[in-house]
Formats: sequence, structure tokens, C-alpha cells
Amino acid sequence: MPAISPTIPAVRFDSIVKRYAKRAVVDGVSLSIEQGEFFGLLGANGAGKTTLISMLAGLARSSAGQVQVLGHDVSVDPITTRRLLGVVPQELVFDPFFSVRETLRLQSGYFGLASNDDWIDELLHHLGLTAQAGQNMRALSGGMKRRVMVAQALVHKPPVIVLDEPTAGVDVELRQSLWQFITKLNRQGHTVLLTTHYLEEAEALCSRIGMLKLGRIVALDSTSALLSRFASTQMLFRLVAGALPAELAVRCKRDGNRLGCVVHDAAEVENILAALRAGGCAVDELEVRRADLEDAFMQIMNGAGPHHLPQVGAST
Repeated sequence: MPAISPTIPAVRFDSIVKRYAKRAVVDGVSLSIEQGEFFGLLGANGAGKTTLISMLAGLARSSAGQVQVLGHDVSVDPITTRRLLGVVPQELVFDPFFSVRETLRLQSGYFGLASNDDWIDELLHHLGLTAQAGQNMRALSGGMKRRVMVAQALVHKPPVIVLDEPTAGVDVELRQSLWQFITKLNRQGHTVLLTTHYLEEAEALCSRIGMLKLGRIVALDSTSALLSRFASTQMLFRLVAGALPAELAVRCKRDGNRLGCVVHDAAEVENILAALRAGGCAVDELEVRRADLEDAFMQIMNGAGPHHLPQVGAST
């Protein structure tokens, strides 16, 4: 593979549309992911995340627009783009007739790698599969099969790693070991594209985040900028007696069995408490905390549409 200019995006979606019948499940998405980024693609079920990844991996064709991997058009040069990608899909797909090591050797062969055992051993070690290397795939638990799928995606050392809900339904140990390993690869220069419903993972790992809603990008910025713009400090409390005063009812939202108000400083907290006391209210479980990416996500999904939110970093 010839040297690739560092100015070329690792992944580029240019005005992508995907229609099924008359319905657009992806509707005009433009997005560039730079080389070496750890990028998070977030959205509710049905937002279009997996459809985008399917088009990136060459498993589906766009109805309009262009998808590129390191400058190569997926539809024009699928063999090259497949070599550049390592994709971990949501579904558990495996051959029940091979052991773990045989599965990884077979996957290596698809990419013309005849002597790949040293890297396979390293993958087995980092993903906690060394003890299972000789076991048949059908004998593994769901979590262990998920680990093998991650190893399969990485067996040819792809420069772009795509993880579609990689830790869904797996144990905490795998999540921690997987992220340690993927973070190491990212620091070595690998680009990572992650979709996940675990927003704390995205907040901790991703330097930049795009959010999809009904097939459109509704937010695109650095993680820190999104948190600064949309997340805020919240005062949470449980009302145990009295009725919430009218001036607070319009600004407080229910969060489980508690109520939450956005606050900006300690004086505002005291003003809310004073209003509650004046209204004859009794509260407990009082908490003041900095909002996280989940709060920002919910605010974006339930609030402004794509024409109201800045799409910093989107391709034109």
C-alpha cells in the first residue's frame, strides 16, 4: 500500500442518502473523520448509524453521495477499502467448525497474511482469549465470541477501525480490556469510529462526536465543546411534601423520582431552595452535579433540529 497523505480524511461521507422504498433512512449526511481521530457516532435506534457503517464497509450501496476510506471510493475500489478497514459488526457471526486460532488464521488468509501468528498471539493476549485459543467457536460464551469478532477485525492491522456497538451485552472486564487495547492502537495512529449506546464510553474515549437523528446529523463537534454548549450543572432533589411553586414548575424536569433544574452558580441553588421553603415544600436527596454527555444527548435529541444546531467539522 503506497504512503497516504496525512491531509486525506480517514473516512469521508459526502452527501450520503440511503433510501428503502420511498423512505430515506440516511438523508444527506456529510461528515469527515480525520486520520488518528477517535470519533463517536451516536443516535437512537433507527437513526441510521448501522446503515452508514454498512455503506462504509461495502455491505450496502448508497442511493446518492460518495463514501471514501483514505481517499478511496468504496463503490469504485472495494478491495482496497476493505483492506483499510477493520469492522466489528453488532451481530455475532462465526463459523462453528473452527477453533479461535483457526478462525483468526483463516481471517488472516483473506488478506494474504500467511505468517501472522505473532500478531494473533498478541490479539489473543490483549483480548483475554489465550486460554480459549484451541476451543471451538460454538463452545464459547457470547462475550467470548464478541472478543473473537474484535480480533478478526484487527487481524490485518487496519488503519481504520470501525466498532458498531462492540460492548453491547458484554461483561465489564471485556469492556475495560477492549478499551485499553483500542486506545493503545489509537495512540499508535489508528483511526477509530465508534457507535455505542453507552454514552459514558463515548464521553471518555471520543475526541469528537456526531449525533444522528432520523438519518440526519444534528450535532457535530468536539466532545468538550458539546458538553460546554449543551450540558450544564443540574440541581436534583426529591419533593416529599408540598406542591412545586409555579415559577419552579416551568423550569424543573422529572428525572426518575427526582426533579431537576439547570443552575449556574451556588446563589441560584440557594434561590431555588428559598422558593421551595417559601412554598411550604420539603425536599430530600439533594444533589448538585455537572451534567454529562447523556444529558447533552437528551437535550439535543429532544430539542433543536438539524437546522438549529451548528455542525462544526462537517464536510461541505
